[in-house]
Amino acid sequence: MIKVLFICHGNICRSPMAEFVLKDMVKKIGIADQFEIASAATSTEEIWNGVGNPFYPPARKELAKHGIRCDGKRAVMLKASDYDYYDYLIGMDSMNMRNMERITGHPRGEKMRMLLEYSGEMRGITDPWYSGEFDVTYEDVVTGCRAFLDYLGYEV
Repeated sequence: MIKVLFICHGNICRSPMAEFVLKDMVKKIGIADQFEIASAATSTEEIWNGVGNPFYPPARKELAKHGIRCDGKRAVMLKASDYDYYDYLIGMDSMNMRNMERITGHPRGEKMRMLLEYSGEMRGITDPWYSGEFDVTYEDVVTGCRAFLDYLGYEV
């Protein structure tokens, strides 16, 4: 079982987009049973009294345009113990990476990378909460997820 955790600031846009894009990809190529895929936040901004806010509606709408459902997803907080549980902790930008290092107590490296690093790009994925460009974020997430599967030896 390959355990993957996608991480962004609030866990309502980018990381859940990546979670459900990758779930869709592995399902379509018939390897979903080999993966456990989730997402989390580095901030509690979208988590109130222990209950996370739901997936941001424009992000959910972007996934729906591509036939991807994300029912029931709510923001959850990254925990230090996630480092030991997951095989891959994948951040969306450099600030996420710094916060992931702080929360887990581990440096970035083979186990912790930014998503687009798998495609050979050393840049973050723009937060559509601020840019409003959910389509651009979706395309970057797809690029990163395809490259990640290629890195693992799977063809999409």
